[in-house]
Formats: sequence, C-alpha cells, structure tokens
Amino acid sequence: MSSTHSHAPAHAGERRLLLAFALTTLAMLAEAAGGWLSGSLALLADAGHMLVDTFALLLAWGGAHFARRPADALRSFGYARLEVLIGYTNALAQFVLVAWIVVEAISRLLAPTPILSGWMFAIGVAGLFVNVLVLMTLGHHDHDDLNIAGARLHVLGDLLGSIGVVIAAAAIGYLGWLWADPAVSIVVSLLILASAWRLIRRTAHILLEGTPEGVESAQVAATVRREAGIADVHHVHIWQLAGGKRMATLHARPAAGGDPGVALAAIQRVLRERFRIAHATVQLDQTSLEQPGCIAEDCHAGVHRH
Repeated sequence: MSSTHSHAPAHAGERRLLLAFALTTLAMLAEAAGGWLSGSLALLADAGHMLVDTFALLLAWGGAHFARRPADALRSFGYARLEVLIGYTNALAQFVLVAWIVVEAISRLLAPTPILSGWMFAIGVAGLFVNVLVLMTLGHHDHDDLNIAGARLHVLGDLLGSIGVVIAAAAIGYLGWLWADPAVSIVVSLLILASAWRLIRRTAHILLEGTPEGVESAQVAATVRREAGIADVHHVHIWQLAGGKRMATLHARPAAGGDPGVALAAIQRVLRERFRIAHATVQLDQTSLEQPGCIAEDCHAGVHRH
C-alpha cells in the first residue's frame, strides 16, 4: 500500500504536465494560424514562445516519466540525464528562433504591413484564457518539484506574451499603430531569449558536471568534518545527474579509534540532511603500516570541484 501512495503524487504530476502540454500546444497552433492569417508578427512570435514552452512542458513530463525507469546494464544511473540533453538542444534552437523574429520585426518597423487587428485581438484573448487555464491545471507545487516549478515559469512567460498581443491588437485597431505589432514581437523574443539563456546555462553546467547551485566543495568538506566527527575529508567531487539529483564522491579519514561503520553512516546523514545529496560514494582511508591511506594521485592536492 505504501508503494501505491508513494507513486500517486508522481502520476498526478505527470497527468497535470501532460494536460498542460496539450492545452499549450492547441493554443500555439491557434496563434500560429492566426498570425499567418492576420499578418501579425506578434502572434507568430508568441506562437514561437509557446513552441518553446510546449517543448519545456514535454521535457518536464518526460523527465518525470523517465526518471522512474530503472537503471539497466548500459545506463547504470538510469535515464534522468535525458532531460538535460533535450533541454540543452531546445535552448540552442531558441536562439535561431529569436534571430528570425528580430530580423523580421526590424523589417516590419521599416516597412509596416496591414494587420487584421480583429483576428489578432480574438486569438490573443483566447491564448490568454488558455494560459490562465494551464496555470490552474498545474496548480501549486512542492518546493523540490523542479519540473512543475519550471513549467509554471514558462507558462507565466506565455501569459505575458498573450497580454502583449492583446495590447498590440487594441493599439492597432483603435489607434492605427502598426508599429505596435513588431514592437511587441521584439519584447516577446526577449522573453524567449531570457528563458533560453537560463536553460542553456543550467543544462550546460550540469553536462559539465559543475557543482550544484549553492553548494561549495570546501563547505561540504568542512561540514562533514565538523558534524560527522571525521579527522580529514578530501578528494571531494559534487555534481548533478539532472536537475535536483545531487551526487557526490569523497575520501574521509575517521578519527583515531573511530568505528568505520559509524563514521560512514554519519557522513551519509550529513550529506543527505545538510546538502540534499542522496547518492554518495565514500572511501574511508586508513593510515597504518599495513593499510596506507588515500592512494589517488590528487587526493591530497586539495578539495576539488566536480
């Protein structure tokens, strides 16, 4: 029974993400068609922004789904890093999209084209309604649920883009400001660029096996020494398999006369409770004539980041 209860929140989160993906995809297709028919670059740009976010929602669903798949002989850590690889590729593609939007917007600022503001306004309002509905679908999330948190941020960006489209349509329809359409499209492209830049920085950092945000190797070593009663901690490496999945390896020398089993349990507890490192490989070094201590080439060269 406990297994059923433990999987229920995960399945519920997957269903919410999948429904949000379906709604956002429908809105994206409607805005793309509306932008083509009405001649609105702002609608096309917002559809491009939604395209980013449909991939992000699909990625979030895939991350939640594949993370539950067991490891196998070829992938001993499972499939969690697939989330990072897709995110990195997605972010690179968005820079191409932003470049196209900006070039097209500049050409339209120099030579404005007619726009059917009524269609633009109606589709913008529909997109705004869908974004509100998607936010309600995603609902609240736990602090550690990075998938839902990231998805909500993307949908909030969509919401701002839809508001911009509605404002531009009103400005064109009532004031005749044709320049409002390319101007809003540039603003939307900046939203895309900001999201893509954050995503590429985060995924590249994970792929380079950088230390998780807010974690310092030296701080981890000092905390383990102090709270676990360890004589020395060195050769510390900390990285992420995917977002929120922290891992570590380290060498530790227990205090003289200390029980190795107790020391190992204390180290694991400190790493788990203080730094949310659930998977850690710890080598206990002994210093004696029979069993020399650390034999790695760089384990006494200081604390290293991984």
